Amino acid sequence: MAIIPSPLLGELLTANRINRQAGMCFYNQKRFACGDWSWTSFAHRCNYEYRTGETCGMRLVNMTENEKTNCRLCEKIETKYRRRSAEVDRLDRWKREGANLVASMDRSHKLIMDLEKEIRSLQRERDDRRSTLQR
Repeated sequence: MAIIPSPLLGELLTANRINRQAGMCFYNQKRFACGDWSWTSFAHRCNYEYRTGETCGMRLVNMTENEKTNCRLCEKIETKYRRRSAEVDRLDRWKREGANLVASMDRSHKLIMDLEKEIRSLQRERDDRRSTLQR
């Protein structure tokens, strides 16, 4: 259960006491090893509702679950890095052996460039998401 300092009384408020005082809804949170986080299940509703069955739209953390794995974006980035590394190793081996596989080498070089572009795109998406949440 989240404990949040009270600006008025100087005391710590539990999620249940905040729920009675202010209009907030509480959700559980998942924190990944990479530092990223996501909302998970709905914990409990506040008294303020627009319509029956809907939440107020404001979210407070009820409980944080720590994961040992990375988030989806970080896993995708790591996968692309491994794939790029394997392709670079293959291209270096072909160059070292003096292979006459010009078409394969060109395709491999193009694949490396595409993977680098995808990695930059995923990193930008991750950075944008993190900077948006920190405002």
